[in-house]
Amino acid sequence: MNIPLPNVPTLDRRRGLAPILFWLVATLAACGQSDGGYPLLDGGELRLDQADGRLTFINYWAEWCAPCREEIPELNAFAAAHPQRVRVLSVNFDAATGEALRDQIAALGIRFPTLLVDPRPALGVPPPQGLPETLVLDDRGELLEVRRGPQTRADLEAVLAEAGP
Repeated sequence: MNIPLPNVPTLDRRRGLAPILFWLVATLAACGQSDGGYPLLDGGELRLDQADGRLTFINYWAEWCAPCREEIPELNAFAAAHPQRVRVLSVNFDAATGEALRDQIAALGIRFPTLLVDPRPALGVPPPQGLPETLVLDDRGELLEVRRGPQTRADLEAVLAEAGP
């Protein structure tokens, strides 16, 4: 006997499961992050609570995201203009790894470090519901805000100005 389920939305197989799988993988990966260190694609490790007085901007992107492609040059310019006041990091929404991740970064022209483990679970932030999305953290690694949608350099400059000297 088949019993219909009332009002159960169907999932787009390509994008509908991605946020759920991303959250699950990131949550499991964060379980091993007891010291707050996050591995970087190009080697080494980064601690969010050791930002040397800088704000941290963590940008979530995907290769298929057109607004992400428009936003990345803005993030590159912002990071290059303020190396003493900000650090900009990236996280691939689709959890690509290895050469696939390197190829996507090259294709999009990302010039800032990429985290291999998503810090969202440790920060208590749910998975993004849309892309791009940028987390803003203070120099102690505490979440200040979640910025949804594409950011311009002017948007990011305003966040920096509001944070003060």
